[in-house]
Amino acid sequence: MKKHLRILNFSVALASLAAAVAMLAGHASLPARAAADSVSRSMVDFSFTQAADQFYKQVTDQAILDGAVNGLRAIAKHFGDNPNRVSWVRPKGSESADVAALNHTLALAGKSYKNVSERELAYGAIAGMMSALHDRWSVFLTPKEFRQLNEGLDGGNFPGVGVVIDVDPVTKALLIQQVLDGGPASKAGLLAGDVILTVDGKSTKGLTTEQDSAMIRGKAGTTVHLVVQRQSQAQPLNFDVVRAVIHTPSVLARLVNNDIGYIQVLVFGLTTGDELNAALGRLQKAGAKGYILDLRNNGGGYLNAAIDVSSKFIAEGPIVSIDSRTKPLTTFDAENQAIPPAPLAVLVNQYTASASEITSGAIQESGAGVLIGTKTFGKGVVQTIYPLPDGSAIKITTARYLTPKGHDINNVGIEPDILVPNVPPNTLGNLTLDSQLKRAIGYVQDRIAQDIPSSGGTPGASGSSR
Repeated sequence: MKKHLRILNFSVALASLAAAVAMLAGHASLPARAAADSVSRSMVDFSFTQAADQFYKQVTDQAILDGAVNGLRAIAKHFGDNPNRVSWVRPKGSESADVAALNHTLALAGKSYKNVSERELAYGAIAGMMSALHDRWSVFLTPKEFRQLNEGLDGGNFPGVGVVIDVDPVTKALLIQQVLDGGPASKAGLLAGDVILTVDGKSTKGLTTEQDSAMIRGKAGTTVHLVVQRQSQAQPLNFDVVRAVIHTPSVLARLVNNDIGYIQVLVFGLTTGDELNAALGRLQKAGAKGYILDLRNNGGGYLNAAIDVSSKFIAEGPIVSIDSRTKPLTTFDAENQAIPPAPLAVLVNQYTASASEITSGAIQESGAGVLIGTKTFGKGVVQTIYPLPDGSAIKITTARYLTPKGHDINNVGIEPDILVPNVPPNTLGNLTLDSQLKRAIGYVQDRIAQDIPSSGGTPGASGSSR
């Protein structure tokens, strides 16, 4: 049975807080400042309750109250006022009484500090409560930070032509590493491997990818003129490409060595499962007989995206188990969406974390493939994000996760099956310079030649167990 649990959960119901906001909105006579202050206090109350009830480790009300006061004092000091005017709050014997006491303290601080708004004080108190959990992943997010997080996971949009670029190691000009399906470059006939010599008459030789990108991007609907050298052509080719709004992909895929599908998952985002499914379909049609899944430098994302990705390579069995303080252990199984068994190598490094480690651990322990590279980061905990009504949010570690065989990899990481030292960041994905990728290609080629679909299988076997 498929369950849509996320490592970063944006769908949490905020019934009590939403009710408070709705009630305030219904009182037209309530002064705007009073309404804003009431929302601020509701945000603090809600954050206290979530920290006390949902954090995956037991934490005392006193610790959370101390954190809130420290946060209030830090804000006062930041604005040049006397932080000691905020008194310490002692537990009152129940969570509701402690929340009321904190609310009272926030109101007093709002009256005491004339140069600081209650919203700013609320932000300080909430940030202080998160800090009191002594967990690097449990934090307060300002509206700007929350927007940026959403854009990173769900994909942003930018005006461009739809190509993934690099610097050509031979000519030092702009190399098209990949053309995004359906984008302007694809429609114009540009191909992966093309070297862009000039952009609107300006040479790309010796420029960085950032400088090249700045020249190619522009307002949607405008035209950019590209002069391109194609390997199969003696003379350069000319292309006029009309820029359009491009959705930032979370999956990049291309065929290497004629029969190996090379797939880079950049983040486990909202559309990653669908993007991977489409990419695998294209690679299969192109003749892929084996696959390389590149999870290097992937810091994670949604848990359900990790389950979706894992389920493309694991036919059946457990993917991950979630262990929280407030709920029984929950195990998520493969979703019966796997492609036919094929040789698989997963590239990992010290920045492969969270959702990436869920997929890595599941593939390794199921025997669906091998891990190549260096030990992963070791982030084995789950965060839930609780949006707040002004666009800010709190992110709290609410559970830990275990691999299919019950291993807790938090602060430990996952050891690769084949150790290959790290490569410079600017060589990742480069067929000539990326030694980890070259080792993965060699591994998959050997398995293809032997007709062995997985790390633990035999010719014709399913590869679902080691």
